Amino acid sequence: MCFTRALPCAILWTAVYACPSPSQDANITSDALQLLDQGRCLFRSILPSDTAVQALVCVFALMTIISLIVNGCTLFSLGSSEDLSWEPRFALLKNLIVSDVLLIVTQGPTVAHCLLQKTTLPYGAWCLTQFFINTVCVFCTVLTITCMAFERYLYVCQAIYYISILTTKRLYLIVGLTWLISICLSAVITGLLSLGHKSSLVGKPITGLLCEPDTLEAHLGFPRGSAVFRKVVGLLVTLLCIFSYSFSYLRMYQEARNAVQPFQQVNKRARKTVMFYCSMLLLQLLPIFLKIVSDALWEFEGNIAMIRSLDYPGDWMSAGTLHIMLLVMLQVPPCINPLIYGLRNREVREALPSKSDSNVMCLLFT
Repeated sequence: MCFTRALPCAILWTAVYACPSPSQDANITSDALQLLDQGRCLFRSILPSDTAVQALVCVFALMTIISLIVNGCTLFSLGSSEDLSWEPRFALLKNLIVSDVLLIVTQGPTVAHCLLQKTTLPYGAWCLTQFFINTVCVFCTVLTITCMAFERYLYVCQAIYYISILTTKRLYLIVGLTWLISICLSAVITGLLSLGHKSSLVGKPITGLLCEPDTLEAHLGFPRGSAVFRKVVGLLVTLLCIFSYSFSYLRMYQEARNAVQPFQQVNKRARKTVMFYCSMLLLQLLPIFLKIVSDALWEFEGNIAMIRSLDYPGDWMSAGTLHIMLLVMLQVPPCINPLIYGLRNREVREALPSKSDSNVMCLLFT
């Protein structure tokens, strides 16, 4: 990034112009109002209806609160039980919860603030920070889900070697690698993206309520290296997750079917379990699938689509609708992950501090 080069100039500018004249104050105020009006115009092009804005504020606030409560309860249950804390699947679940909470804390309040102020997000330090944190969390979530699928495969299909393979040291190594790989990939993407950074762009509103890849790349002039690297790495990580899930749960279903071939009832239960987790995986990866489809369409259509979107309001509104859909769907995985992998398990429900809460969870998930 060019922030280190701009730092001495910024210090010198502050020292020389610490007390601006009234004319400079007027110019600064005029520029700030102009940027604010530009942000509000972009916001209205995306969300022209006040009813839709109010509905989205309620949706994001509700989903943020639900996600924090559900993830907090699940994390508290896992932490209060010594037996669950040392199990590999629940250790991976805690890693998943930490990633989801970090994602929802950076996304929810940012989008809610833009909706309340009725303006798009300005480009600056927080925009890049939020983009980096969200990219890290998305990579970490997908890699953790991949590891959780392999862990279940080892538990069911390689039960004899399960304890010797997943030792505590190796488990900590796996958790550390998920974060290290995610941070490294996100740092490379952000670094390549910052090649298009210009000081004149700081403070100007982007064309979205969140610094997600498309809006940030559009604001920085579409740096080709960052876009290609992000799309290729994102596709490979997603395919790895799908492959690991398919392989693991298919092998688990085959093992269950071969072990209890005469009992069709057990086979149906195994089939339902596999179908449930595979369908939940599709729901979890739905925002990523939408992003892959939009990236593929952009590669096929090229810059012509952007030119048309600027000339025809209908295309611009369609891009805005796609942006809002992506923001809403990004809030879904943090809400459902603790329900799928945590509170659905009897051990986690029994670890809840109150019996009444445990009974309610039992009624919901049985």
